[in-house]
Amino acid sequence: MRAVLASANPGKLRELRHALPDWEIEPLEADDYPPETGETYYDNARAKALFGREREAGRWVLGEDSGLEVEGLDGAPGIKSARFAGGMHVERLLAELEGVEGEARGARYVCELVALSPEGEEHRGTGILEGRIAEQPSGSEGFGFDPVFIPDGEERTAAELGNAWKAGNSHRARAARALAEALP
Repeated sequence: MRAVLASANPGKLRELRHALPDWEIEPLEADDYPPETGETYYDNARAKALFGREREAGRWVLGEDSGLEVEGLDGAPGIKSARFAGGMHVERLLAELEGVEGEARGARYVCELVALSPEGEEHRGTGILEGRIAEQPSGSEGFGFDPVFIPDGEERTAAELGNAWKAGNSHRARAARALAEALP
């Protein structure tokens, strides 16, 4: 299966290529992506897929949106994760959680994938990875909040566990499996 991913994020492209090994996924060449103004991850993922479809008619198109939801921040940054303090997102998250302990540091990554077939049929998959926020960043692999996200059942951050671990266990990998199962 060949598809185009409507995302400029190389980390997302890498993860989806690993998570969907039977697919040939290429990035959509665009610099005018629509703003993420949806109320849900699905809204944003679908908008990206539709945007990609306008430019790549006749091909499979993937749209993706994901974010981090933190208990002690009432679910923030959520769908605004990509815009959460720009390049200082980890620092801002840790600052906002300073003094917060226990269950309030609970968090989850959420990913929504929308695939539009060449015929226009829509398929979707959702993936969730539960965990908690570390006191300080650690690790060098992954991207985004990975240096401070410790998945349930683990003692190391996603950035320490690394890209190979993420390829099979991340919220994006889980969404990709759900999407693959949803396809005819």
